Amino acid sequence: MKNFHPFHIVDQSPWPLTAALGALFMTSGTISWIHIKSPLLMTLGLFLIIITSFQWWRDIHREATLQGNHTSKVIIGLQWGMILFIISEVFFFVSFFWAFLHSSLSPNVEIGMMWPPKGIEPFNPLQIPLLNTTILLSSGISITWTHHSILNNNLSQAKKSLLVTILLGGYFTILQAWEYIEAPFTIADSIYGTTFFVATGFHGLHVLIGTTFLLITMIRLANLHLSKTHHFGFEAAAWYWHFVDVVWLLLYSLIYWWGG
Repeated sequence: MKNFHPFHIVDQSPWPLTAALGALFMTSGTISWIHIKSPLLMTLGLFLIIITSFQWWRDIHREATLQGNHTSKVIIGLQWGMILFIISEVFFFVSFFWAFLHSSLSPNVEIGMMWPPKGIEPFNPLQIPLLNTTILLSSGISITWTHHSILNNNLSQAKKSLLVTILLGGYFTILQAWEYIEAPFTIADSIYGTTFFVATGFHGLHVLIGTTFLLITMIRLANLHLSKTHHFGFEAAAWYWHFVDVVWLLLYSLIYWWGG
């Protein structure tokens, strides 16, 4: 019987279950890798997440672009879902900033009652961190250029600017990895090392996720799946990327510049 309503009742899918199992295997496998030096379970979890992501995104693409299930009412629901997801991510990072500010504003006797703790040599905020800030701000400009190009049906410009954004995201990741390699302290060096690597590390993970998000959007754009009236997949990626930009500005201001 046909449903005469504008909403999309999603078909039963195995992908939420396989994604949850993949996340469980990867997190528990990471602990296993650390303690018993066996990466097998973590690799299985990562492989399961990659396969699940491909299959799940394929289904969403088919429902949205080929079957026309993403009506205007459905798009509004998807927009609110993405907004609520980003809000949850904001509070995820709030916990890291809270820990850093709590420890830096009132350093206890165990770390020498000083910040940064005695023996910690922080990064110079005017070197790689400033370059990374410039890179992410530039990527925010290029992804906005992509959005305007899509709205104007200029797919050639959209593909070029989106490629620039992806390359900038990759460049940022390479520089952050180099910074970690050259770091004069480790995650085990007092509360400073822990909060620094956890906060910047999770941000780096979000940059990788955002870059993957944009790469998938690039593939869809090249296959003419997006248009000026049908491009929420890109909009969601752009919102996420701008969120990553804002978080980095806070990280740079509080942890690299003020906290160092």
